[in-house]
Amino acid sequence: MKLKGLEALELLEGQFGGVSGLCLLLQTDPELGLPLDPGELNRRREQFGTNEMPRPRKRYFLELVWDALQDTRFILLEVAAALSLALTFYEPRVSRNTKGCYISGGSEEEGDKVVRWLEGAVLLTSVTLVVLTTALIDWNKEKQFKHLHDQVVLSQKGKVLRNGQILEVPVKDIVVGDVIPVSYGDMLPADGVLLQSQNLKMKETSLTGELNMVRKSPVFDPILLSGTYVVEGWGRILVTAVGSNSQIGILLALLTDSDQGRLEEQQKAPEWPMQGKGIIKPKHFSSKTKSVLQRKLSKLAAMIGKCGMFVATITVVTLMTHFVINNFVMEGKKWTYRCISVYVKYFIKFFIIGVTVLLVTVPEGLSLAVTLSLAYTVKKMMKDKNLVRQLDACETIGNITTICLDKTGPLTTNRMTVVQAYIGENHYQTLPKPNSIPDPILEYLLKGIAINCSYTSNIILPNDSKKLIQQIGNRTECALLGFLLHLELDYETERDKIPQDSLYRVYTFNSDRKSMSTVLKLSSGGFLMFSKGPTDVVLAKCCKILNKMGEPVELTETKTREIAQNIIEPMTSEGLQTICLAFREFSDQDKEPDWDKEEDIITKLTCIALVGIEEPVRPEIPSAIRKCQRAGITVRMVTGDNLSTAQAIAFKCGILNSQDNFLCLESREFDRLIRDKHGKIEQKLIDRIWPKLFVLASCTPTDKFTLIKGIMNSCVLGVKQIVAVTGDDTDDGPALKVANVGFAMGITGTDIAREASDIILMDDNFTSIMKAIVWGRNIYDNISKFLQFQLTVSIVASVVVFVGACVTQDSPFKAVQMLWINLIMDAFASLALATEKPAEAILLKKPYARKHHLLSSSMVKYILGHATYQLTVTFVLLFVGEELFDFDSGRKAFLHTSPSTHYTMIFNTFVMMQLFNEINARKIHGERNVFEGILNNNILCIIVGGTFALQFLIVQFGGNVFSCTHLSLDLWLWCIFLGAGILVWGQFVSIIPNKCVEPLIRLMDKKLEKVDIVGPMESVTEDLLWVQNPSRVQNQKRLIQSYHTYFHRSVSQIIQ
Repeated sequence: MKLKGLEALELLEGQFGGVSGLCLLLQTDPELGLPLDPGELNRRREQFGTNEMPRPRKRYFLELVWDALQDTRFILLEVAAALSLALTFYEPRVSRNTKGCYISGGSEEEGDKVVRWLEGAVLLTSVTLVVLTTALIDWNKEKQFKHLHDQVVLSQKGKVLRNGQILEVPVKDIVVGDVIPVSYGDMLPADGVLLQSQNLKMKETSLTGELNMVRKSPVFDPILLSGTYVVEGWGRILVTAVGSNSQIGILLALLTDSDQGRLEEQQKAPEWPMQGKGIIKPKHFSSKTKSVLQRKLSKLAAMIGKCGMFVATITVVTLMTHFVINNFVMEGKKWTYRCISVYVKYFIKFFIIGVTVLLVTVPEGLSLAVTLSLAYTVKKMMKDKNLVRQLDACETIGNITTICLDKTGPLTTNRMTVVQAYIGENHYQTLPKPNSIPDPILEYLLKGIAINCSYTSNIILPNDSKKLIQQIGNRTECALLGFLLHLELDYETERDKIPQDSLYRVYTFNSDRKSMSTVLKLSSGGFLMFSKGPTDVVLAKCCKILNKMGEPVELTETKTREIAQNIIEPMTSEGLQTICLAFREFSDQDKEPDWDKEEDIITKLTCIALVGIEEPVRPEIPSAIRKCQRAGITVRMVTGDNLSTAQAIAFKCGILNSQDNFLCLESREFDRLIRDKHGKIEQKLIDRIWPKLFVLASCTPTDKFTLIKGIMNSCVLGVKQIVAVTGDDTDDGPALKVANVGFAMGITGTDIAREASDIILMDDNFTSIMKAIVWGRNIYDNISKFLQFQLTVSIVASVVVFVGACVTQDSPFKAVQMLWINLIMDAFASLALATEKPAEAILLKKPYARKHHLLSSSMVKYILGHATYQLTVTFVLLFVGEELFDFDSGRKAFLHTSPSTHYTMIFNTFVMMQLFNEINARKIHGERNVFEGILNNNILCIIVGGTFALQFLIVQFGGNVFSCTHLSLDLWLWCIFLGAGILVWGQFVSIIPNKCVEPLIRLMDKKLEKVDIVGPMESVTEDLLWVQNPSRVQNQKRLIQSYHTYFHRSVSQIIQ
């Protein structure tokens, strides 16, 4: 398939005997396609392969374990535990010479001898368990994204010709030998050879870099490649290569090679073919501004990580300094060789304490929470008819401030019907009867609609009279075909008389032409051309009109104005789309017209009729628009319809209100107002218009792009706007691509519109956009919930370990216990809080602005307030707990002493406070009822209950392994009481005014501004590579990027 043009033709003729010989070789009937024989189709799949592109190799579980093992913090713990274990076995026996080496005042023999080696062994075992848990979570994430990918593959449909019928089948089921019909806007799902075509032009930029349209024909260039798309005309293709054997499959196979698991390959951005830009990076690597949440999280994570490293370092230095001063200065001990092994063990202990501080401080769980929340949201959005193609769009959609909508699809029912007509100088406000229209006009209507509509547009009458007719293809054309059926005209018989391949010339509808014209060559000589399009375009090119007798008469300027005022304007004021049907006869001239000079061809037309097409507004749209407006989102209509029609629909939808000070413009006027005297577009001129502009009518793709870009670049309202836009046409691609979030129509949209989009609306409904906004805002809220919970734990654990270590020369929490706490606040909490369902009041708030603090005043108040309670309880237990509860003090214990009831109670109370604090963390806006909707989150209930059960087992039966001793019932009740007290304390915290913490937020803002974020921020943990495992971070990036890049290219195939 590498050859083109004449070289390809010569190869076809020489090796296969032309296209007909290739059909014989592949046993394909070019007129009927393949038979509907499952056995034959399976044989072809086995012989030639399936139409599935190479997908990223799934990483083995052991590879994920290896990645997790390389976490810098775990490596430090592993080394420290190994040294501690080695010194346990190789240190000299305790004797009179070594007893004085232990600073706690007693010999090591006073402790449990088993504990000497158990601490190191348990630490190694705990790290192993955490590593396995981490790898299992990563493995489950891969499994979840793979499941999402499989759902995408099953949702893809393509048209094929089989047994003489045009069928919709999954794209992956297309086989070599299939015959595929293609038309304007379609992207080819496989390589093939052209069987027949009509003015077929392709865009091959994605493979060749050629910017110009490439004309294709069976007689001079029959080769078509997957990944290219149709920009004009139609054709039928014989499939010759599918999947990994196609041109795009070969390219993807080179990019998805066996070495993709290596770090250096993971760090390279994979490149996929896309329309218009040659071989470029997928959209999430584009120049679009990175999502607001990503930037905020990256800066915060970097600052927290550096603070954690600072605290850990200070802790270790303080402990070592205190040890040296206390032993060799204050007590006057001498450094002796016989005590070196004991001193080293103390230093290793201090080092382990420092690493545990770092372990609980660095927000590794943040990336997990983001990943889980995104995966959960993608799955839920898919159920709500939102097919997410770019992960970033999930959270960006929650922050949008402006939505620019098309009329057709999102707002209307997408079922069009002709309700009025102007035929033979008569205005029919209801559909006319067939006998009221002259036969000549009926003949022109039949031909002008039947053959000048795409042959893929059809009407299927239901068997049950109670059901609606089924419209297949372009909805405007289906409305016209339905009009023919009302007039008792059989368009299918007319199409049988004039098959598609007999059409002499077709001028396909596009945004520049704004009309469709079809030329027939008459058997008597000459040509007959039919045209259709908006009345403002086609009627302006008419010089005649058919009168009551069906005879052409002159269409004067006066008559044109009368039609516009008395016919067109009343129709458009009712929200009807007006279409003009016309024809032109070319006599049997000596010289055939130059069909490439359209300005000389599509002119001097004769008007057959004007029709008014109704597309009812969806009944749920007005209430959805009101919800959107209450949520602080401005809805604007950007449509190709004329101004009167657009305004009427906007009032019906609730976009316009008679009491509002709004502005409605046509494209020409908009273009004039935004240009200076030199004809250049000025941002300040756009800023004068767009805040009040709610309807832009007769809009061109260029004007749509200019408006979207102008709104995004504007600061006139004091904040940067985040813009979403909808589109269904090929020419909507630039606007969809430049917008913060692009929505393509899944039913009526072209492949190119879907290719440029972030999210595909599978039902073309605006209410699905509202559901996407709800889920997008929920991502922001869920991550904020996890963030305030984790920061509270991090602050309390770090302070307790630091103060405890400095005052008592030991950490109240042992390394194994800290690993368990880290597991609670990272893996378990992220699962519980990142999968919270959206609250009903989520649309009552305004969108989060770009400059909105990630840590809001309510969150900072929550963190400081709950940290105060937890620190107070912990320090009271640490320093006076033995007096309150009558047990032996655990402070100043020996190096290898048995677990104490004192420290076990501190550890248990701390965990209880975290469990109850997870419930508090469900609310981030100061709500009082923290239990509202808790039973709707089964994951949270299971995790809290399961963690409590595991904690009970650890405390009661963990023994030396977890440095715990069993607690009595009354101590358990006290632990639960002190832990549950944080729920009551939370009620007091919620009544504290938020303004009390605003100075601290401003100070944090200044600190965050100084944090330098370099390079792309695909992962919120990239800035912590100096304390985290680069391989695992890159693996998380690879996971999300590879599967969603695969979605990106999969959805690029035909989805009809």
